[in-house]
Amino acid sequence: MKIHEYQAKALLKNFGVPVQDGIAITAIEEYDNAISSLSSRGINQFVVKSQIHAGGRGKWKVYNKNNRDELIVEGGVKFIGSDVNKGREYASKLIGNILVTHQTGSEGKEVQTLFITEGIDYKKELYLGILLDRTVSKNVIMASTEGGVEIEKVAEETPEKIIKVWVDPATGLLSYQARELAFGLGLEGNAFKDFIKFISALYKAYEELDASLLEVNPMVITNDDRILALDAKVTLDDNSFYRHKEYPEMKDENEEDKLELEAAKHNLNYIKLDGNVGCMVNGAGLAMGTMDLIKLAGGSPANFLDVGGTATPDTVENGFKIILSDKNVKAILINIFGGIVRCDRVAAGVVQAAKHINIPVPVVVRLQGTNAEEAKKILDESGLNLISATTLEDAAAKVSASLNSN
Repeated sequence: MKIHEYQAKALLKNFGVPVQDGIAITAIEEYDNAISSLSSRGINQFVVKSQIHAGGRGKWKVYNKNNRDELIVEGGVKFIGSDVNKGREYASKLIGNILVTHQTGSEGKEVQTLFITEGIDYKKELYLGILLDRTVSKNVIMASTEGGVEIEKVAEETPEKIIKVWVDPATGLLSYQARELAFGLGLEGNAFKDFIKFISALYKAYEELDASLLEVNPMVITNDDRILALDAKVTLDDNSFYRHKEYPEMKDENEEDKLELEAAKHNLNYIKLDGNVGCMVNGAGLAMGTMDLIKLAGGSPANFLDVGGTATPDTVENGFKIILSDKNVKAILINIFGGIVRCDRVAAGVVQAAKHINIPVPVVVRLQGTNAEEAKKILDESGLNLISATTLEDAAAKVSASLNSN
């Protein structure tokens, strides 16, 4: 689960990670109180930051929510200094409008929350990120002197500027590894010492928060040689929520895909893609294989939808409704292996769903496993426009034929 910058900084602060101070607001009427509260803490320089789940917020454009052709303002992050009136005007243009970045795509995202923060004087931007390297079953800390730039761009153009240290979860971050990162970043003096404390606190936060990604970009060296998180991106592992009862309350459904939220209500795993063939499967591995199958057939997967190991008539029907909500879908491939669930029960669910809802596209159904023959008979005798298949090759050929016929 992704969380906003202001939420990430609140979590990191609990672990002693130095962060940029700030207050989140959801309405322009809250702006003056936020400024007043920050001023009472001795802060007299301010920054207004849009809060959306995407990078590049400061470099792109904000458009009118009701007229997408109207440019409202350049950039979703702005340093306003001590001019609070200028900040109020800027904030009013952000909130409620659409911020478009390279990560949001052309549709952009509505800015519903702003983070009013302290302005920081600093002399250097750095990058720091922590995530799991599954190839070696260790956490990897990546650092670079190229802070403020997308790390993917640095990796592609100047990979030698990325320092990597792998941390064994059994031992945790060792002192020599922290020093290795500091030396690699060219730190010295007070900045070197402060970084050692910073990375130690940050790594502890990564582990104890059950994060799957923790990125600080930029991490800055202030004018008085302190290390501070100027931005923070944290992704929390959904599987850890039983240990962190407060995490679900941090989820911003406005930032989530509406169909993915609807699927979750029905215990379905759904991810929208850009193709033309909807796929309904049980199991992530079979889903990946099915998407490859669709590509081989000349199509392109429109989604990843996993109905789980106990596909019922209700889950199948809800799966159909979600898939058909995508107007790009020109055919549907159902590929189910009957292990825990019997194929005949899935077939009955498909028939029931097809009777209850209008399915305007061809549906190819491949059911293999327990009671597969009975399932094929149910489909073939249903009298509905359901195309049964037995093998992967058969399913691929029939999906291809259905696409070509449209």
